[in-house]
Amino acid sequence: MVRDMVEANVSSQTPPPMPKIPRQIPKWEDLKPLLGFRKFQLDGTERRLSRAVSIEDLRLLARRRTPRSAFDYTDGAADHEASLRRSRELFNNVEFRANVLRDISTVDLSTTILGGPSTRPFGFAPTGFTRMMQYQGEVAVAHEANTAGIPYALSTMGTTSLEDVAKLTPDTQRWFQLYVWKERVGTKELVERASANGYGALLLTVDTAVAGQRQRDVRNGLTIPPQLTPKTFFDMSLHPAWWANLLTTAPLEFASLRQSGGTVAGMINRMFDPTLTFDDVEWLRGIWPGKLVVKGIQSVEDGKQAIAAGADAVLLSNHGGRQLDRGRPPLRLLPEMREALGPDAQIMIDGGIMNGGDIVAAIALGADFALVGRAYLYGLMAGGYRGVRRTIDILTAEVTRTMQLLGVGKVADLDPRHVVLP
Repeated sequence: MVRDMVEANVSSQTPPPMPKIPRQIPKWEDLKPLLGFRKFQLDGTERRLSRAVSIEDLRLLARRRTPRSAFDYTDGAADHEASLRRSRELFNNVEFRANVLRDISTVDLSTTILGGPSTRPFGFAPTGFTRMMQYQGEVAVAHEANTAGIPYALSTMGTTSLEDVAKLTPDTQRWFQLYVWKERVGTKELVERASANGYGALLLTVDTAVAGQRQRDVRNGLTIPPQLTPKTFFDMSLHPAWWANLLTTAPLEFASLRQSGGTVAGMINRMFDPTLTFDDVEWLRGIWPGKLVVKGIQSVEDGKQAIAAGADAVLLSNHGGRQLDRGRPPLRLLPEMREALGPDAQIMIDGGIMNGGDIVAAIALGADFALVGRAYLYGLMAGGYRGVRRTIDILTAEVTRTMQLLGVGKVADLDPRHVVLP
Protein backbone atom coordinates (compact mmCIF):
# COMPACT_ATOMS: atom_id res chain seq x y z
CA MET A 1 0.00 0.00 0.00
CA VAL A 2 2.83 2.41 0.83
CA ARG A 3 4.41 1.74 -2.57
CA ASP A 4 1.09 2.47 -4.32
CA MET A 5 0.79 5.79 -2.47
CA VAL A 6 4.36 6.81 -3.44
CA GLU A 7 3.79 5.91 -7.11
CA ALA A 8 0.50 7.80 -7.18
CA ASN A 9 2.16 10.83 -5.62
CA VAL A 10 5.03 10.76 -8.16
CA SER A 11 2.69 10.37 -11.12
CA SER A 12 0.55 13.27 -9.96
CA GLN A 13 3.45 15.73 -9.88
CA THR A 14 3.65 18.12 -12.86
CA PRO A 15 7.15 18.47 -14.36
CA PRO A 16 8.53 22.00 -14.54
CA PRO A 17 8.07 23.72 -17.87
CA MET A 18 10.96 23.72 -20.41
CA PRO A 19 12.75 27.09 -20.34
CA LYS A 20 12.16 29.12 -23.46
CA ILE A 21 15.12 29.73 -25.74
CA PRO A 22 15.27 33.41 -26.66
CA ARG A 23 15.35 34.17 -30.38
CA GLN A 24 16.91 37.08 -32.21
CA ILE A 25 17.38 38.32 -35.72
CA PRO A 26 20.91 37.35 -36.81
CA LYS A 27 23.36 40.17 -37.45
CA TRP A 28 25.81 40.21 -40.34
CA GLU A 29 28.80 40.01 -38.02
CA ASP A 30 27.31 36.80 -36.59
CA LEU A 31 26.64 35.27 -40.01
CA LYS A 32 29.89 36.22 -41.70
CA PRO A 33 32.12 33.63 -39.91
CA LEU A 34 29.65 30.87 -40.81
CA LEU A 35 29.67 31.52 -44.54
CA GLY A 36 32.17 29.11 -46.09
CA PHE A 37 32.52 30.85 -49.43
CA ARG A 38 36.10 30.92 -50.65
CA LYS A 39 37.54 33.09 -53.34
CA PHE A 40 37.13 31.31 -56.65
CA GLN A 41 40.44 29.98 -57.98
CA LEU A 42 40.69 30.95 -61.63
CA ASP A 43 43.57 28.57 -62.29
CA GLY A 44 41.88 25.25 -63.05
CA THR A 45 44.97 23.17 -62.25
CA GLU A 46 45.42 24.77 -58.86
CA ARG A 47 41.72 24.39 -58.16
CA ARG A 48 41.78 20.67 -58.94
CA LEU A 49 44.99 19.94 -57.06
CA SER A 50 43.90 21.84 -53.95
CA ARG A 51 41.01 19.40 -53.58
CA ALA A 52 43.27 16.34 -53.75
CA VAL A 53 44.01 15.13 -50.23
CA SER A 54 45.38 11.67 -51.08
CA ILE A 55 47.31 9.92 -53.83
CA GLU A 56 44.07 8.16 -54.77
CA ASP A 57 42.52 11.59 -55.41
CA LEU A 58 45.42 12.38 -57.75
CA ARG A 59 44.89 9.01 -59.44
CA LEU A 60 41.26 9.83 -60.17
CA LEU A 61 42.25 13.22 -61.57
CA ALA A 62 44.91 11.56 -63.71
CA ARG A 63 42.42 9.05 -65.13
CA ARG A 64 40.10 11.85 -66.24
CA ARG A 65 42.83 13.91 -67.89
CA THR A 66 44.88 11.24 -69.66
CA PRO A 67 44.18 8.95 -72.64
CA ARG A 68 43.34 5.45 -71.54
CA SER A 69 46.42 3.76 -72.99
CA ALA A 70 48.83 6.14 -71.23
CA PHE A 71 46.92 5.98 -67.94
CA ASP A 72 46.67 2.18 -68.05
CA TYR A 73 50.39 1.89 -68.73
CA THR A 74 50.99 3.59 -65.38
CA ASP A 75 48.08 2.11 -63.48
CA GLY A 76 48.29 -1.49 -64.67
CA ALA A 77 50.45 -4.48 -63.87
CA ALA A 78 51.28 -7.91 -65.28
CA ASP A 79 48.79 -10.66 -66.10
CA HIS A 80 45.97 -10.64 -63.52
CA GLU A 81 47.73 -7.91 -61.50
CA ALA A 82 47.91 -10.12 -58.41
CA SER A 83 51.42 -8.96 -57.44
CA LEU A 84 50.36 -5.33 -57.33
CA ARG A 85 47.14 -6.15 -55.51
CA ARG A 86 48.96 -8.23 -52.87
CA SER A 87 51.51 -5.47 -52.28
CA ARG A 88 48.73 -2.97 -51.69
CA GLU A 89 46.77 -5.35 -49.47
CA LEU A 90 49.82 -6.05 -47.32
CA PHE A 91 50.48 -2.34 -46.80
CA ASN A 92 46.81 -1.76 -45.99
CA ASN A 93 46.75 -4.62 -43.47
CA VAL A 94 49.77 -3.44 -41.49
CA GLU A 95 49.01 -2.78 -37.82
CA PHE A 96 50.74 0.13 -36.09
CA ARG A 97 51.69 0.06 -32.41
CA ALA A 98 51.45 3.60 -31.09
CA ASN A 99 53.15 5.12 -28.06
CA VAL A 100 51.52 8.14 -26.42
CA LEU A 101 52.72 10.91 -24.12
CA ARG A 102 55.80 11.54 -26.24
CA ASP A 103 57.02 14.95 -27.35
CA ILE A 104 56.24 15.03 -31.07
CA SER A 105 56.00 18.81 -31.41
CA THR A 106 58.70 18.59 -34.08
CA VAL A 107 59.35 15.73 -36.50
CA ASP A 108 62.64 15.23 -38.33
CA LEU A 109 62.08 13.44 -41.65
CA SER A 110 65.65 13.78 -42.89
CA THR A 111 67.81 10.75 -43.51
CA THR A 112 70.97 9.60 -45.27
CA ILE A 113 70.94 7.12 -48.12
CA LEU A 114 73.84 5.88 -50.27
CA GLY A 115 76.10 8.34 -48.50
CA GLY A 116 74.03 11.42 -49.35
CA PRO A 117 71.28 13.43 -47.67
CA SER A 118 67.54 13.36 -48.31
CA THR A 119 65.05 15.67 -46.65
CA ARG A 120 62.53 12.82 -46.52
CA PRO A 121 62.71 9.03 -46.19
CA PHE A 122 61.48 8.59 -49.76
CA GLY A 123 62.58 9.51 -53.26
CA PHE A 124 61.41 9.15 -56.83
CA ALA A 125 61.80 5.77 -58.52
CA PRO A 126 62.76 5.46 -62.20
CA THR A 127 59.85 5.29 -64.62
CA GLY A 128 60.00 4.85 -68.38
CA PHE A 129 58.21 6.87 -71.08
CA THR A 130 57.47 9.65 -68.58
CA ARG A 131 56.66 12.27 -71.22
CA MET A 132 53.97 9.94 -72.54
CA MET A 133 52.05 10.45 -69.28
CA GLN A 134 52.27 14.24 -69.48
CA TYR A 135 54.38 16.38 -71.76
CA GLN A 136 56.51 17.93 -68.96
CA GLY A 137 57.79 14.45 -68.11
CA GLU A 138 61.13 14.01 -66.41
CA VAL A 139 61.73 17.77 -66.45
CA ALA A 140 58.85 18.29 -64.03
CA VAL A 141 59.81 15.31 -61.86
CA ALA A 142 63.50 16.23 -61.62
CA HIS A 143 62.69 19.88 -60.93
CA GLU A 144 60.38 19.04 -58.04
CA ALA A 145 62.74 16.41 -56.61
CA ASN A 146 65.54 18.98 -56.62
CA THR A 147 63.32 21.61 -54.99
CA ALA A 148 62.25 19.17 -52.27
CA GLY A 149 65.77 17.80 -51.73
CA ILE A 150 64.94 14.14 -52.42
CA PRO A 151 66.77 11.71 -54.74
CA TYR A 152 65.54 11.11 -58.28
CA ALA A 153 66.44 8.08 -60.38
CA LEU A 154 66.30 8.54 -64.14
CA SER A 155 65.34 5.49 -66.18
CA THR A 156 67.23 4.01 -69.12
CA MET A 157 63.79 4.20 -70.79
CA GLY A 158 63.51 7.90 -69.96
CA THR A 159 62.40 10.51 -72.46
CA THR A 160 64.82 13.20 -71.21
CA SER A 161 68.58 12.90 -71.50
CA LEU A 162 71.05 12.19 -68.72
CA GLU A 163 72.64 15.56 -69.38
CA ASP A 164 69.39 17.55 -69.14
CA VAL A 165 68.31 15.86 -65.91
CA ALA A 166 71.75 16.55 -64.43
CA LYS A 167 71.24 20.27 -65.08
CA LEU A 168 67.88 20.13 -63.32
CA THR A 169 69.17 18.43 -60.17
CA PRO A 170 72.20 20.39 -58.95
CA ASP A 171 71.09 20.38 -55.31
CA THR A 172 69.99 16.79 -54.71
CA GLN A 173 71.10 13.22 -55.34
CA ARG A 174 70.59 11.94 -58.87
CA TRP A 175 70.73 8.27 -59.69
CA PHE A 176 70.60 6.39 -62.97
CA GLN A 177 68.61 3.20 -63.44
CA LEU A 178 70.33 0.80 -65.85
CA TYR A 179 69.05 -2.01 -68.00
CA VAL A 180 71.86 -4.08 -69.50
CA TRP A 181 71.49 -4.36 -73.26
CA LYS A 182 72.53 -7.21 -75.49
CA GLU A 183 74.85 -4.64 -77.03
CA ARG A 184 77.30 -4.18 -74.16
CA VAL A 185 79.13 -1.30 -75.84
CA GLY A 186 76.00 0.82 -75.57
CA THR A 187 75.57 -0.16 -71.93
CA LYS A 188 79.13 0.88 -71.13
CA GLU A 189 78.59 4.21 -72.87
CA LEU A 190 75.54 4.89 -70.70
CA VAL A 191 77.50 4.09 -67.56
CA GLU A 192 80.26 6.47 -68.63
CA ARG A 193 77.76 9.25 -69.41
CA ALA A 194 76.14 8.81 -66.01
CA SER A 195 79.52 9.08 -64.29
CA ALA A 196 80.54 12.12 -66.33
CA ASN A 197 77.32 13.92 -65.37
CA GLY A 198 77.60 13.40 -61.66
CA TYR A 199 75.13 10.59 -61.06
CA GLY A 200 76.00 9.22 -57.66
CA ALA A 201 74.42 5.78 -57.92
CA LEU A 202 73.64 3.17 -60.53
CA LEU A 203 70.44 1.15 -60.03
CA LEU A 204 70.97 -2.07 -61.96
CA THR A 205 67.52 -3.53 -62.68
CA VAL A 206 67.59 -7.33 -62.76
CA ASP A 207 63.93 -8.40 -62.84
CA THR A 208 63.33 -7.76 -66.54
CA ALA A 209 65.11 -10.62 -68.30
CA VAL A 210 61.97 -10.82 -70.46
CA ALA A 211 58.94 -8.58 -70.57
CA GLY A 212 56.00 -9.24 -68.30
CA GLN A 213 52.60 -9.70 -69.93
CA ARG A 214 50.87 -6.38 -69.27
CA GLN A 215 47.42 -7.17 -70.55
CA ARG A 216 46.08 -3.64 -70.42
CA ASP A 217 48.82 -2.51 -72.82
CA VAL A 218 48.08 -5.37 -75.20
CA ARG A 219 44.35 -4.64 -75.23
CA ASN A 220 44.95 -0.91 -75.71
CA GLY A 221 47.41 -1.53 -78.55
CA LEU A 222 50.00 0.67 -76.81
CA THR A 223 53.04 1.57 -78.89
CA ILE A 224 55.91 3.97 -78.34
CA PRO A 225 55.32 6.58 -79.66
CA PRO A 226 51.51 6.36 -79.74
CA GLN A 227 50.25 5.69 -83.24
CA LEU A 228 47.35 7.57 -84.79
CA THR A 229 44.55 5.08 -85.38
CA PRO A 230 40.75 5.45 -85.41
CA LYS A 231 40.84 4.58 -81.71
CA THR A 232 43.40 7.27 -80.89
CA PHE A 233 41.52 9.85 -82.96
CA PHE A 234 38.48 9.14 -80.79
CA ASP A 235 40.67 9.52 -77.71
CA MET A 236 41.78 12.92 -79.03
CA SER A 237 38.24 14.19 -78.80
CA LEU A 238 38.12 13.17 -75.12
CA HIS A 239 41.57 14.52 -74.19
CA PRO A 240 42.36 17.40 -76.56
CA ALA A 241 44.77 19.15 -74.18
CA TRP A 242 46.91 16.02 -73.78
CA TRP A 243 47.17 15.53 -77.52
CA ALA A 244 47.81 19.23 -78.16
CA ASN A 245 50.71 19.17 -75.71
CA LEU A 246 52.11 15.97 -77.25
CA LEU A 247 51.94 17.26 -80.82
CA THR A 248 53.32 20.77 -80.11
CA THR A 249 56.39 19.74 -78.09
CA ALA A 250 59.49 17.75 -79.03
CA PRO A 251 58.80 14.30 -80.53
CA LEU A 252 58.21 11.59 -77.94
CA GLU A 253 61.27 9.36 -78.06
CA PHE A 254 63.75 7.65 -75.77
CA ALA A 255 66.70 9.80 -74.83
CA SER A 256 69.13 6.91 -74.21
CA LEU A 257 68.08 4.29 -76.77
CA ARG A 258 69.28 4.01 -80.32
CA GLN A 259 66.21 2.17 -81.47
CA SER A 260 62.59 2.45 -80.43
CA GLY A 261 59.13 1.95 -81.77
CA GLY A 262 56.66 -0.90 -81.45
CA THR A 263 55.21 -2.36 -78.30
CA VAL A 264 56.87 -2.10 -74.92
CA ALA A 265 57.20 -5.87 -74.59
CA GLY A 266 58.67 -6.18 -78.06
CA MET A 267 61.26 -3.53 -77.31
CA ILE A 268 62.29 -5.16 -74.02
CA ASN A 269 62.65 -8.60 -75.57
CA ARG A 270 64.56 -7.17 -78.50
CA MET A 271 67.06 -5.05 -76.56
CA PHE A 272 67.53 -6.33 -72.99
CA ASP A 273 70.03 -9.08 -72.23
CA PRO A 274 68.40 -12.26 -70.83
CA THR A 275 71.83 -13.78 -70.08
CA LEU A 276 72.46 -11.32 -67.22
CA THR A 277 74.03 -12.99 -64.15
CA PHE A 278 75.82 -12.02 -60.96
CA ASP A 279 79.04 -11.98 -62.98
CA ASP A 280 77.66 -8.87 -64.67
CA VAL A 281 77.17 -7.24 -61.28
CA GLU A 282 80.89 -7.74 -60.68
CA TRP A 283 81.61 -6.38 -64.18
CA LEU A 284 79.63 -3.22 -63.45
CA ARG A 285 81.30 -2.88 -60.08
CA GLY A 286 84.61 -2.81 -61.94
CA ILE A 287 83.66 0.01 -64.32
CA TRP A 288 81.35 2.09 -62.13
CA PRO A 289 82.99 4.42 -59.56
CA GLY A 290 79.84 5.37 -57.63
CA LYS A 291 77.34 3.50 -55.50
CA LEU A 292 75.89 0.33 -57.02
CA VAL A 293 72.35 -0.81 -56.17
CA VAL A 294 70.80 -4.05 -57.42
CA LYS A 295 67.13 -3.35 -58.07
CA GLY A 296 64.57 -6.14 -58.34
CA ILE A 297 65.74 -8.43 -55.54
CA GLN A 298 62.97 -10.86 -54.55
CA SER A 299 64.70 -13.41 -52.32
CA VAL A 300 67.09 -13.45 -49.38
CA GLU A 301 69.47 -15.68 -51.33
CA ASP A 302 69.77 -13.15 -54.16
CA GLY A 303 70.16 -10.28 -51.72
CA LYS A 304 73.17 -11.95 -50.12
CA GLN A 305 74.71 -12.75 -53.48
CA ALA A 306 74.24 -9.18 -54.73
CA ILE A 307 76.13 -7.78 -51.75
CA ALA A 308 78.83 -10.41 -52.21
CA ALA A 309 79.18 -9.39 -55.87
CA GLY A 310 79.96 -5.81 -54.88
CA ALA A 311 76.60 -4.03 -54.56
CA ASP A 312 76.41 -1.24 -51.99
CA ALA A 313 72.69 -1.74 -51.47
CA VAL A 314 69.77 -3.88 -52.57
CA LEU A 315 66.39 -2.60 -53.68
CA LEU A 316 63.56 -5.01 -52.86
CA SER A 317 61.18 -4.64 -55.75
CA ASN A 318 58.64 -6.56 -57.80
CA HIS A 319 58.72 -3.86 -60.49
CA GLY A 320 55.42 -2.51 -59.23
CA GLY A 321 53.82 -5.87 -60.04
CA ARG A 322 54.62 -5.33 -63.72
CA GLN A 323 56.86 -8.34 -64.30
CA LEU A 324 56.25 -11.58 -62.36
CA ASP A 325 52.61 -11.91 -61.38
CA ARG A 326 51.78 -13.61 -58.06
CA GLY A 327 55.21 -12.62 -56.78
CA ARG A 328 55.99 -12.14 -53.13
CA PRO A 329 55.34 -8.58 -51.87
CA PRO A 330 58.62 -6.76 -51.11
CA LEU A 331 57.28 -5.69 -47.70
CA ARG A 332 56.88 -9.37 -46.74
CA LEU A 333 60.50 -10.04 -47.68
CA LEU A 334 61.86 -6.98 -45.91
CA PRO A 335 62.20 -8.27 -42.29
CA GLU A 336 63.84 -11.48 -43.50
CA MET A 337 66.29 -9.53 -45.66
CA ARG A 338 67.21 -7.21 -42.80
CA GLU A 339 67.86 -10.18 -40.51
CA ALA A 340 69.97 -11.91 -43.17
CA LEU A 341 72.08 -8.89 -44.15
CA GLY A 342 72.46 -7.41 -40.69
CA PRO A 343 72.04 -3.84 -39.43
CA ASP A 344 74.72 -2.20 -41.58
CA ALA A 345 73.62 -3.22 -45.09
CA GLN A 346 71.54 -0.66 -46.96
CA ILE A 347 68.13 -1.90 -48.04
CA MET A 348 65.62 0.06 -50.11
CA ILE A 349 62.09 -0.88 -51.11
CA ASP A 350 59.50 0.02 -53.72
CA GLY A 351 56.31 -1.41 -55.15
CA GLY A 352 52.75 -0.42 -54.30
CA ILE A 353 53.53 2.56 -52.07
CA MET A 354 50.55 4.93 -52.19
CA ASN A 355 50.48 6.48 -48.73
CA GLY A 356 52.90 8.02 -46.25
CA GLY A 357 51.89 5.32 -43.79
CA ASP A 358 53.27 2.75 -46.24
CA ILE A 359 56.63 4.51 -46.10
CA VAL A 360 56.61 4.62 -42.30
CA ALA A 361 55.79 0.91 -42.14
CA ALA A 362 58.63 0.03 -44.52
CA ILE A 363 61.19 2.07 -42.59
CA ALA A 364 60.04 0.57 -39.30
CA LEU A 365 60.38 -2.97 -40.67
CA GLY A 366 63.98 -2.44 -41.71
CA ALA A 367 64.17 -0.41 -44.93
CA ASP A 368 66.60 2.50 -45.07
CA PHE A 369 64.65 4.25 -47.81
CA ALA A 370 61.53 3.96 -49.96
CA LEU A 371 61.01 4.80 -53.63
CA VAL A 372 57.66 5.81 -55.12
CA GLY A 373 56.78 5.64 -58.81
CA ARG A 374 53.07 5.49 -59.60
CA ALA A 375 52.31 8.07 -56.93
CA TYR A 376 54.24 10.87 -58.62
CA LEU A 377 53.10 9.81 -62.09
CA TYR A 378 49.50 10.24 -60.97
CA GLY A 379 50.44 13.72 -59.80
CA LEU A 380 52.19 14.46 -63.09
CA MET A 381 49.16 13.40 -65.11
CA ALA A 382 46.84 15.33 -62.81
CA GLY A 383 48.69 18.63 -63.03
CA GLY A 384 52.22 18.59 -64.44
CA TYR A 385 54.99 19.81 -62.15
CA ARG A 386 52.45 21.18 -59.69
CA GLY A 387 50.87 17.74 -59.46
CA VAL A 388 54.27 16.23 -58.68
CA ARG A 389 54.70 18.85 -55.98
CA ARG A 390 51.28 17.96 -54.60
CA THR A 391 52.38 14.31 -54.44
CA ILE A 392 55.39 15.28 -52.33
CA ASP A 393 53.24 17.45 -50.07
CA ILE A 394 50.63 14.71 -49.53
CA LEU A 395 53.20 12.00 -48.77
CA THR A 396 55.19 14.33 -46.51
CA ALA A 397 52.09 15.24 -44.50
CA GLU A 398 51.08 11.58 -44.20
CA VAL A 399 54.55 10.47 -43.06
CA THR A 400 54.71 13.31 -40.53
CA ARG A 401 51.24 12.71 -39.13
CA THR A 402 51.73 8.94 -38.90
CA MET A 403 55.00 9.36 -37.01
CA GLN A 404 53.42 11.85 -34.62
CA LEU A 405 50.53 9.52 -33.88
CA LEU A 406 53.03 6.70 -33.31
CA GLY A 407 54.90 8.90 -30.85
CA VAL A 408 58.07 9.02 -32.97
CA GLY A 409 59.96 12.25 -33.66
CA LYS A 410 62.78 11.00 -35.91
CA VAL A 411 62.94 8.63 -38.86
CA ALA A 412 65.93 6.94 -37.23
CA ASP A 413 63.76 6.02 -34.22
CA LEU A 414 61.32 3.90 -36.25
CA ASP A 415 61.82 0.18 -35.64
CA PRO A 416 59.91 -3.14 -35.72
CA ARG A 417 58.17 -2.54 -32.39
CA HIS A 418 56.00 0.05 -34.15
CA VAL A 419 54.62 -2.35 -36.78
CA VAL A 420 52.90 -5.72 -36.93
CA LEU A 421 52.65 -7.54 -40.25
CA PRO A 422 49.51 -9.68 -40.66
